[in-house]
Amino acid sequence: MQELKERIVKEGKVLPGSIIKVDGFLNHRVDTVLLDHIAEEFGKRFNMDEVTVILTAEASGIALAAIVARHFGKPMIFAKKAKSDNIEGGLYQSDIFSYTYKKKVTLLVSKEWLHAGDKVLVVDDFMANGEAMRGLCDIVEKAGAELVGIGCAVEKGFQGGGDRLRQAGVNLHSLAVIESAEPGRIIFREE
Repeated sequence: MQELKERIVKEGKVLPGSIIKVDGFLNHRVDTVLLDHIAEEFGKRFNMDEVTVILTAEASGIALAAIVARHFGKPMIFAKKAKSDNIEGGLYQSDIFSYTYKKKVTLLVSKEWLHAGDKVLVVDDFMANGEAMRGLCDIVEKAGAELVGIGCAVEKGFQGGGDRLRQAGVNLHSLAVIESAEPGRIIFREE
């Protein structure tokens, strides 16, 4: 998606440790028009008529997932990273290692909202090593639901998480796959 790649080059920052900062338009200060264009692009890559629910992980994926859900008239669920007192009934859970927070995190989804028979599109803003996506896929499987695919805005291709998911047969479409990044120079994977 050319518009997204241009924004990454123009406004993104590469920090030490190959951290790619896109928080000025994607996941802290949010450009909702850009997110709506991303939603349209996901509609070209996935059969949104068959999707029954959009799933993401707390917290930075929520804005994009909500806009995708609104754009296509679907409900959206986000996996929580901490159990709260207002979750009733059982939980689906998956343990992951968070690249961002450098610690183990447990993703939680109430059994009240995800069911066998659901056709799930996982949506997220950013993928580093793919652990959050793997955890969300695990939750979909535990629910007996069907994974339609994963739509990701930005993928750090050089970390291999997306490639591992693709090799496992997951229908993953990332709109901007970064092959390498250093200050002043971001190289994208050709589609």
